[in-house]
Amino acid sequence: MNRRTFLTTGFAALGASASPAIGPIPRTGKPFLKLGLAAYSFREFFPYMRDKVVKPRAGHEPMDMFKFIDFCADNGCEGAELTAYFFPPNLTDDHLIKVRNHAKKRGIAISGTAIGNIWTHPKGAPERNKEIASTKQWVEYAAVMGAPHIRVFSGAVPKGISLEEATANCIEAYRECAAYAEKKSILLGMENHGGIVAEADNLIKIVRAVDSPAAGVNFDSGNYHTDDPYGDLAKIAPYAVNVQLKMEIKRKGAKENEPSDIPRVIKILRDANYQGWFTLEYEAKEDPFVAVPRILKELKPLLAAG
Repeated sequence: MNRRTFLTTGFAALGASASPAIGPIPRTGKPFLKLGLAAYSFREFFPYMRDKVVKPRAGHEPMDMFKFIDFCADNGCEGAELTAYFFPPNLTDDHLIKVRNHAKKRGIAISGTAIGNIWTHPKGAPERNKEIASTKQWVEYAAVMGAPHIRVFSGAVPKGISLEEATANCIEAYRECAAYAEKKSILLGMENHGGIVAEADNLIKIVRAVDSPAAGVNFDSGNYHTDDPYGDLAKIAPYAVNVQLKMEIKRKGAKENEPSDIPRVIKILRDANYQGWFTLEYEAKEDPFVAVPRILKELKPLLAAG
């Protein structure tokens, strides 16, 4: 499949055009933000965590992906982000097809999934090969579910190597996985999630260097702990292929979190002409079964305005 065909067909369902990630993503038309919810918001209530059976937190019935999709539908979300951590061990295509069909019956789009990979291991290291293989497996799973996006991480600097070496390792692994994802029309959005992408400039450097239409930024509004987190978010917004909203931020040197300035986050995205999912990933202390429905109601008019 050539680049033009891939961009005009494979990514059409995202509501945005994509291009090689060597520069900001060009988008025609007006910005729009579609409301979604991440399964990670209910992380303490799932009976599985990274292929292990765990005890869900008491106080509510245990959650699973079918109940989570129902929750999204019952609370007016358009999309559900199905975090990889919470699927049962020994996952099969049959199970994923059941999840996909349940979402269709409830009128919910599967906006994507999210994995916790590390790509900074040196070339040839068994850990690196395992992480790349796992990412490719989740590309296959995403394709079965009809999920157009996977949130990916970079990783921290391994002991004994420099930041520059770790960055080069990440670029190489990311490029390999993006080439694989491109064949399945899956986007791999790298999150601004600490490690070697704790600051905006290195994240942009990595995405640009990968130079793939399957690469971009998973914009997480709560993950910059710098002097100017909103300024850093504005830097990465032009590269965003997915958005996760946190309700709090924590500035460099601050002892406490502060509430996220949601209108400011939305303006940053609109100024970048972002078009796509705006997914609540709730991590604050209040019970998510109480807080999340209220927040979703507050977000709807903000996303619909202007």
